[in-house]
Amino acid sequence: MPIGELFILGFFGKTVPVWLKQFAARYGLGGVILFDYSCRTREYDNNIESPEQVQRLCEEIAALPSGPMVFIDQEGGLVRRLKESRGFAPLPSAKEFNHLAPDHKRAILTASFAEMRRLGIHYDFAPVIDVDYNPENPNIGRIKRSYSADIAEVEANARLVSEVARAQRVGLCLKHFPGIGGAVVDSHQEFMDISDALRGEQEELFYSLAPKMFGDAVLVSHAIVRQWDKDRPMTLSAAGLGRLRNRLPDTLLITDDMQMQGLQKALGTREASLQSLKAGMDMLCIGNNLFDQEQEMAGIAEDVEQSLRDKTLSGSAIEKSIARVAKRKALLMA
Repeated sequence: MPIGELFILGFFGKTVPVWLKQFAARYGLGGVILFDYSCRTREYDNNIESPEQVQRLCEEIAALPSGPMVFIDQEGGLVRRLKESRGFAPLPSAKEFNHLAPDHKRAILTASFAEMRRLGIHYDFAPVIDVDYNPENPNIGRIKRSYSADIAEVEANARLVSEVARAQRVGLCLKHFPGIGGAVVDSHQEFMDISDALRGEQEELFYSLAPKMFGDAVLVSHAIVRQWDKDRPMTLSAAGLGRLRNRLPDTLLITDDMQMQGLQKALGTREASLQSLKAGMDMLCIGNNLFDQEQEMAGIAEDVEQSLRDKTLSGSAIEKSIARVAKRKALLMA
């Protein structure tokens, strides 16, 4: 089985490194994620320099065996890898975007998604549909990543984003399931327990919106919901993911970055990745940005293959995940 299709991998640099070419040739590759900032050098010297360079890089990625998709976090505001200072289209934060006139919103989105398509980017990790339940949330509210505390406004903006993305043929990935707007800690540092902050209306918003989004994908957070699974974050929880899969049988489920500190402190990337696939995730996002594990990616793929041979991983479930990835490649790379 081409188990590399289960991976979205990040790398450092402006061109595709040898290790990634070897990985794609040996296992296939589902996707690549691009960053402008490097957490290792603490400089904006990672994958993105200019529109022309990004277009060349995307062409190089697309030419790899199995034609990986290119993913990017282009929400707007503080979370956008394609910045105006480097010559890319402007994109305000979700909170600022919410207050713009409808025609202005559409014009901004059209320019941004048309640019992504032109560059060769297939998927935007957006829109954020976390409702702004806690404006002091360090990872959402405080940095203006939520459209609004009004769930109807969140939904309306997400629908508009989807309409424009569909017209420009850029896939979308709703985040962060099951909704982390009410959290009080930053998921990059610790597991978030959102058991007391999660509202039913927020969870339902993922179920109602995902199938309508172009690309039909959901990014799953490392949040803990004790009433569903008292021991595991959503990315590793068969109970939590089963709940999601039951409502969204065809949606592509992607992990938040597997190098975030909560997972690292508990398990490390390799063990967390295996547990995540066993729990029912389709794609593992490993950014190789929070720290460098580039040379360990092939070892993780080997462990997945071994788990399939040992039957500790379900072959039929992995086949279904690979088929979901293939369906998106056919949709977005046509």
